Amino acid sequence: MSAVAERLTGGQRVALHYFAAAVVLFAAQTFFGIIAGLQFVTPELFYGVLDFSVNRMVHINAMVVWLLYGFIGSVYWLIEDEAGTELVGLKLARLNFWVLTAAVTVVVLVYLLVQVGAGTRLSIWLINEGREYIEAPRWADIGIVVCMLVFFYNVAATFMKGRWSGISGVLVLDLVGLAGIYLAGMFFTPNVSLDQHWWWWVIHLWVEATWEVLVGCIMAWGLMKTLGTSRRIVTTWLYIEVAMMLGSGILGLGHHYFWIGTPEYWLGIGGFFSALEPIPLVAMVVHAVYDSGRHGFKSTNHPALAWFIAHAFGNFFGAGVWGFMQTLPQINLYTHGTQWTSSHGHLAFFGAYVTINVAMIYMALQKWRGDVWMSGDLPDRGFKWKWSLALTNLGMLGMTVALLIAGYQQSFLERAVGGSTWGAFFAAQLDPWFVQAMVWRNVFGMVFTLGVMLLIWDFVTIGRGERRPMRAAAQSA
Repeated sequence: MSAVAERLTGGQRVALHYFAAAVVLFAAQTFFGIIAGLQFVTPELFYGVLDFSVNRMVHINAMVVWLLYGFIGSVYWLIEDEAGTELVGLKLARLNFWVLTAAVTVVVLVYLLVQVGAGTRLSIWLINEGREYIEAPRWADIGIVVCMLVFFYNVAATFMKGRWSGISGVLVLDLVGLAGIYLAGMFFTPNVSLDQHWWWWVIHLWVEATWEVLVGCIMAWGLMKTLGTSRRIVTTWLYIEVAMMLGSGILGLGHHYFWIGTPEYWLGIGGFFSALEPIPLVAMVVHAVYDSGRHGFKSTNHPALAWFIAHAFGNFFGAGVWGFMQTLPQINLYTHGTQWTSSHGHLAFFGAYVTINVAMIYMALQKWRGDVWMSGDLPDRGFKWKWSLALTNLGMLGMTVALLIAGYQQSFLERAVGGSTWGAFFAAQLDPWFVQAMVWRNVFGMVFTLGVMLLIWDFVTIGRGERRPMRAAAQSA
């Protein structure tokens, strides 16, 4: 371990803590997701012990937190090289990790141990806010903002001490939004339309907009590291991403305003602008791969590169195509709140965020193992990373299609035929096509889980016994 510590910078050692916690939470998210999927088919499973509502809540919140851990770890891993100086506030960054991890542990334990009870002002502060997707108690909300501000300080101070670049400038500005937009979900108003309006600023703009730009920065650095891509190329596409986020992402938020009592003009605005954000990230990867091909396509980390490519197309199809399939108001009238939405959510989060974190963990593992060669001809022929890549993507695609079929049946029977009555809702839930689709969702969920288990095994073992040094990819900065 001492030899490993000597190879790594202070920021990279902190990053390893975040990556380790991210992997643990990824496994937990997958576990609770499998149980929730089984409860859809067999509702009596764990009834009264671990109810579906709690399962779903832990599944979604574990996903949000582990992705956030991965993003923070990725930035800490890359920042010192980009800034040309050591991380400012290293002890504070370490303390921030342990405080955040302790808080997450407490929140999850409270979710699991206090599943039923009266909703009071005290429970809002200590147990659960009761707001879908952001159920964390108020003290944890405040803690998240404080932790993001500490992260912002570490990053901004490091670049101020070292050197700035176009990517670092975008990152620092984005971190202001990462801390600031979360505040929109921390107050209550009795006006349901107004409350839902600000709730969507956290659910959409915090998770989809600020995260999307953060991922763009990580992707830009990652492509320069894995392919030696020109800084000019990735920076150009990152600027386009920011412009489209500001020009279309905030307006595209309007597709969430269709049915919460906001003015009718949001039907047109939200329907038109909501599917444009992923395009620059796809273009960044395609341009980087093309540019690398012109220069011999030199890459020393094939697993990371494969996951970067999976990210580009998963983001495009999950967030772009699957999102656009239901964002036109004429379609959303029938699909809103059905498994169609869940289909989009699964593929979008996996394609846009999970893949980039996995790629960054592989980059960190390469350095951790001593800058060894990590390609298709590893001692084990790379079967673990190849099969985990295949199984997780196949499992996610299978779940996405199964949920799409279930959502289609709901849209047809529950909305188009039944007119959104309670009777139509239960008729759709009992329809054979819906039930079969949810069964297949579980089958492909098992395939995905097998892929995650293989992936974690590969994280532990990849590069072990490899002695060939990494060949530096040509960089034209």
